[in-house]
Amino acid sequence: MPSKDNTPPRKEALDLIGGKKPKKAVKETPVEPQQAATVPAAPKAEALDLLAPKKKQKPAAPAPVAVEPAKAPLPEITAPEPAVDPDSKLITAKAPITVADLATLMSLKPFKLIADLLPIGVFANPATALEADQISFLCEKHGFIYERGKREKGAGVKAQPEIIEEPAPVAVEEEPEETLKERMPIITIMGHVDHGKTSLLDYIRRTRVVAGEAGGITQHIGAYTVEHNGQKLTFLDTPGHAIFTEMRARGADVTDIVVLVVAANDGIMPQTREAITHTKAAGKTVIVAVNKCDLPSADPVKARTGLMEEGLVPTDFGGDIECVNVSALTGEGVSDLLDLLLLQAEVLELKANPKANCRASIIEARMEQGKGSSATVIVQSGTLKVGMPFICGPYSGKVRTLFDDKGKAIKKVLPGMPAEVAGFVETPNVGDELVEMESERASRKLSEERQEELRASRLAQPRRSRMEDILAMMGDGSQKAQLKLYLKGDVQGSVEAIKKAILDIHSDKVECLFIGASAGPISESDVLLASSSDAIILGFNVKVESNAVRMLKREGVQVKLYSIVYELIDQVRDAMLGLLEPETRETIIGHAEVKQVFKLNKGRAAGAYVSDGKVQRTCEARVLRGGQAVFDGKMSTLRRFQDEVDEVKAGLECGIRLGDYNDYEPGDVIECYTLEKIKQTL
Repeated sequence: MPSKDNTPPRKEALDLIGGKKPKKAVKETPVEPQQAATVPAAPKAEALDLLAPKKKQKPAAPAPVAVEPAKAPLPEITAPEPAVDPDSKLITAKAPITVADLATLMSLKPFKLIADLLPIGVFANPATALEADQISFLCEKHGFIYERGKREKGAGVKAQPEIIEEPAPVAVEEEPEETLKERMPIITIMGHVDHGKTSLLDYIRRTRVVAGEAGGITQHIGAYTVEHNGQKLTFLDTPGHAIFTEMRARGADVTDIVVLVVAANDGIMPQTREAITHTKAAGKTVIVAVNKCDLPSADPVKARTGLMEEGLVPTDFGGDIECVNVSALTGEGVSDLLDLLLLQAEVLELKANPKANCRASIIEARMEQGKGSSATVIVQSGTLKVGMPFICGPYSGKVRTLFDDKGKAIKKVLPGMPAEVAGFVETPNVGDELVEMESERASRKLSEERQEELRASRLAQPRRSRMEDILAMMGDGSQKAQLKLYLKGDVQGSVEAIKKAILDIHSDKVECLFIGASAGPISESDVLLASSSDAIILGFNVKVESNAVRMLKREGVQVKLYSIVYELIDQVRDAMLGLLEPETRETIIGHAEVKQVFKLNKGRAAGAYVSDGKVQRTCEARVLRGGQAVFDGKMSTLRRFQDEVDEVKAGLECGIRLGDYNDYEPGDVIECYTLEKIKQTL
């Protein structure tokens, strides 16, 4: 048996050792597939193995080697499965897709897409996941049309849980009563300017807030927590000045109870009526604090009578509105007011679920140098915690730090409590709602979708008429003059209020155009934008960054800084008037009829009879022929006989010469008039 099996291999081995046939054997073996199972691929190594005494399993070994190449092409055929039709140039894919997968769909190498992402600040590798705007950018660059994949059908199972739009339906959190717990009431103090709102809150908090307000008026919304008889209350102090209408309206929307402050010596004033209107519209409970009762001129009864005229009937007169006489200066009645507020909170049974999905209202927002965007919020439901991802308007974020109203760092905020939150990507708008999200990726995803919707809505808005632009370029007198402004404020609420107040200055001749309006210090980018737009920078309670000061001098941009609202608005109104050139008013003072034309050495003069009024040498004059003006200019000569005179009255004759005009005709009427420049009004 061994001899029969080894006979052919010995001959083959001897031939291989002979020297010249192994190379030919190697070339012939791949040509004949039947011999691939018996003839080895590496002859020299095989020959040495065949010379060994026991190598019976060698013929079986090549069999799997021949099968492996047949399996290899299968995965290569399935890999380009998602390829796109090159004629359609349409790519349909779900938003999170890797660079390598997108390159396959485009039939490009991944490194080309990686290079395209570098200019937009994205440092990627083949495994980097791309978002919708990045995919759209790459598709547009390479001539493809990107279409988002529909969410219902899912090849991208990983992408589906990220597209969570569950902050909206989370409102069910307040339904189960077992989970609801009592929360502190949110109380808003409203009233007219200088009626003592902030002074009253100042006494309640026992701090000095008024001293820190420019001009003694509140220009922001402050949120404070106060403890009385072991229970806590949250107070909102809203500005009383007329321009802060919207800020007061937001305060009334957030609050549970409104404390309407009325001065006992003044009674009901315009902003008091406005606050009553907001309160009624919001359907809030009202408690009236009749302040300044310590003054000799105080008349609390007059204040209560004024309330009845506005539809608020005090309990003293048989109504349902509680009124308390207080003095922010001496503290009289303040304790009674707080007791009444706690009692009213019990009646309202204010509750919230601290374990629900967190929702909070933005009361104030600001941009601080070195700290980024921050906002004052009041939690409505759930618990606000450090590290919590959230969505606020179109922007995502993550809570970095939390501070209470005294500036102390805290870890969490319960319903009804105010807090200072840092961690916003962009400065939020006052009135936006902060909503807790499951993860940072989910919040970023929803943020992208909302920003895309905003972009689409902006693009959908109709453009300004082209004719107006042409008229502006031609300098048509019918076009309004423009005052270009760039407004910077310390907080977003003040910026919005000031901008609205300026836009409310009605004028048919001048319009204010805001190049930008935002919160934060005046930076280099602000100066550059104002310089390119030829705008004036207005700063309210902000400072100019040091590097921006040098740029201001170089660019020649004017900056006006203010700390009191009245001054800012008055100066803007004066600037608007300054754009208007004085109107020229014409006053006719007399007429002279030409009776005869005289020839002179240097031209001609008109012998005229003054029919009405008078003729003055310093006045303007025009020649009327058939009711139409044929010449208009200054009077150069006025003579009575041979004498030069300054004035000729009605019923007298005179000689008149107007400038270089020589074409007088008998019957012409010379109309004399004066021009007076009058300052325009808005």
